[in-house]
Amino acid sequence: MFKKELWQLILIHFKELLREPGVIFWGVGFPLLMAWGLGAAFSRSSETRSDLAVVSYDSQSKLADFIQEYTTRELIADSMTSYNFIIDDEVFGRNVFRFIPMDEEMALTGMKRGMYSLILESDKDSIYFHLDPANPDARLLQLQLTGLFDESYKEKKLTRAGIVPVQMQGTRYVDFLIPGLVAMTVMMACMWGISYTIIERRKDNMLRRMVATPMKKTNLLVAHMTARLSMNFLEALILVLFAQYYFNLKVQGSWLALFLVFIAGNVAFTGIALLFSSRTSKTEIGNAIINVVTMPMMILSGVFFSYQNFPEWTIPFIQKLPLT
Repeated sequence: MFKKELWQLILIHFKELLREPGVIFWGVGFPLLMAWGLGAAFSRSSETRSDLAVVSYDSQSKLADFIQEYTTRELIADSMTSYNFIIDDEVFGRNVFRFIPMDEEMALTGMKRGMYSLILESDKDSIYFHLDPANPDARLLQLQLTGLFDESYKEKKLTRAGIVPVQMQGTRYVDFLIPGLVAMTVMMACMWGISYTIIERRKDNMLRRMVATPMKKTNLLVAHMTARLSMNFLEALILVLFAQYYFNLKVQGSWLALFLVFIAGNVAFTGIALLFSSRTSKTEIGNAIINVVTMPMMILSGVFFSYQNFPEWTIPFIQKLPLT
């Protein structure tokens, strides 16, 4: 009798656990999601690709001679052309260097966003390496290209001007991190502050009681959104002011444009929060739904590291995520 009761109790608890979506998500789904996301971004593969921005591209320059003689042409996104130099090595695997001609403003913007760690410029006699000396990846890439150009121009006496340090705001990791944290704060505040709160009130029948009072339904939503937006603005302002004071972070461009993007992000995530809060009145299911929405975007959307680390075929999808 005792063993039968014990077995029934164990079976009941197993069924209770399996009926909770949050348990399944956090125990199985979330570790798999983290393993896939971070593994795809940072795992070592047999092919290593390095994108290089080429500015002031001139067909009479030394770099143009190298590109025309040793590379293959490829059309990539946004009607841009890349020139690929490929090295197949038994020890180090396949290395692809993609030389992408573009204007200087686009190259600097790409460097700030983590798309390019090195910018190349050339004239008739020299090749110039523009990079952040504090970036070890850029320094390693420069050394690789130095050896590559030395081997290619050993009979042509290539003269290099050496490293040209990039002197501009926005290339530090903290300059990349702070905007991502501001965006992530908006997402988490809307999803948990609005969506979860509404789900809790639905569970306790609070919304039904409030609707029964002489009150407009729109006023309830507007009041909720206004309070959340005000708190989000205060939290983001404190974070930005702290970064300005402690890390000397500079806002480049229009403060008005930044504010409008901030408002647009709040409106977008408020809409997402309302959509998912209307799907259930159970906090356990709501908890799982919110995590399913927020966690992939935290990993994929470039909050802590550039989404350019992910496979190229995933980037068009990542760029369409609200957090990106």
